[in-house]
Formats: sequence, structure tokens, C-alpha cells
Amino acid sequence: MAQKLDGKTLAQKIQRKLKEKVLSLQDKMGRAPGLAVIMVGDNPASAAYVRNKELACAKVGIASFGSHFPGDTTEAELEKAIHELNQDERVDGILIQLPLPSHLNAISLLYQIAPEKDVDGLHPVNMGRLLRGEPGLRSCTPAGVMELLREYNLEVKGKNSVVLGRSILVGKPMALMLLEANSTVTIAHSQTKNLTELTRNSDILVAAIGRAEMITADMVKPGAIVIDVGINRVTTADGGSRLVGDVQFESVQNVAEFITPVPGGVGPMTVAILLQNTVWAYEQKI
Repeated sequence: MAQKLDGKTLAQKIQRKLKEKVLSLQDKMGRAPGLAVIMVGDNPASAAYVRNKELACAKVGIASFGSHFPGDTTEAELEKAIHELNQDERVDGILIQLPLPSHLNAISLLYQIAPEKDVDGLHPVNMGRLLRGEPGLRSCTPAGVMELLREYNLEVKGKNSVVLGRSILVGKPMALMLLEANSTVTIAHSQTKNLTELTRNSDILVAAIGRAEMITADMVKPGAIVIDVGINRVTTADGGSRLVGDVQFESVQNVAEFITPVPGGVGPMTVAILLQNTVWAYEQKI
């Protein structure tokens, strides 16, 4: 039976350390760190995510500057709001809650955020720093995965890693972070052939494809580390719903040595790293 990598407990540990750091830095700075979250429309899932982030901010002493816009807001209006936040000395981090309504160009808007306030780590400048192995703001989910691996003293160097998914949000930065840690990395995707053969040879398997329980026990190498980034809502037999990952947890936990649960694995780490990035950006101003 695989050992669970407990992201929830580690996230709480990170938040406690951040709270202490914020308290120690406030006198120097004369203010608390600030995070601005931009949300457009009334997507219930997005609203829930934003509430969770604002609550997490409050726990560690980060001031929240929520900017909630109606669904018909224009791109020009959002650009103006982002530029104002770029200039606002109280704001250390800016986050655009995705997905955005279809009439808005998310990539164009993300590029408007000042790189030093890009706490999602998605600006080309920050992606370039990651590629070059330079210090900077890192994409939250893959950075959270790396923190989990470190917390459990799981060796990455020299291991074969397979990352399923090639998104700019998770897959590509995840591969770069594993490569930076001296793993040998393969990125797999929807066009990859012989996927099972590939995954069965991986010491570290990261599933970030957004397909519920796609990874089954026969696709996993015995003794592997399995990281499940997926969050999928599926309908249950009684007409309700539940959250599952991209990994078929019940069967895979009998093959892997370590595995992240859903929920309670990578998800809490994403929020913890968002807070950590905000405090890091705040520290850079001292």
C-alpha cells in the first residue's frame, strides 16, 4: 500500500512559517504583503477558489485586494485595472483567476502583469528565468509538487520522470523543475504513442491531463512515485458528485510506493505556494 503524500498538512506547515515571516517583516516594510485577485464573471467554481485564496491570505497576514468584474467587462477595462495594480505599492502579487469569459484573451492579459508581481509564475520573463535556472517566481502547482517531494525526502536526481500533460500552467514548468533537479524527463501528451510502455518505465509519474481516473494500475511501475495533479468532478451512482484525480487511486495505491490523494494532495500546495510567492515578492522590496 502506497504512502500518501499529505499536501494538506505540508501546506499548513508552510502557512505557519509564512505567518511568522510576515510578522517579522512588517515593521521594516511598514505594511503587510498584498495580493490582488482579479475575477471576471460569476463562475461558481472560480468564486469558491477566490474565497479560499482570500481566507488563506488572512491566515498568514497577507492583505487581499479583490477585484471582481462583471462578465461583460472589456479587455481594455481589465488592462487598465492591471496597470493600476502594477503601480500600487500596497500590492506585491497579482493573480488573474482562470478561466476567463470567452471574449477575453487570457494570455494577452497575463502579459500585462508586471513580472515582479506575477505570483502565478506565468509571465514570459518568469518562465524564462525558470528555463535558465535563475531565481524568480515559479508556477504554483509544479513548485508545490517539488516542495512535497522535498518534504518526504524523495530523491529526484537520476530518476526517470514522465509528465503527462504539456500545459503552460503545469506540464511544461513541471518538466523544467524536474529537469533542474537532475531528473531525466519525458513529456507525454494526447499524441504520444505507446503511453503505457512509457509510464511503466517511469520512477516518477506526474498526471496533469484533466481526464478522470485515466491512469490505471497497469500503467504504473511498481514502487513508483505517483503525483496526481488532476481535479475532476464525477457523478456518483446516487446522483451526487465527488472529486477524483487523473489517477485511479484505489488500484494505483497498491502498485506505487508514494501517491498524492485527491483531494488533499497537490491542491492545498498550489495555494500555499501562491502565498509563498506573494511573500517572496514582498521581501524583494526590502
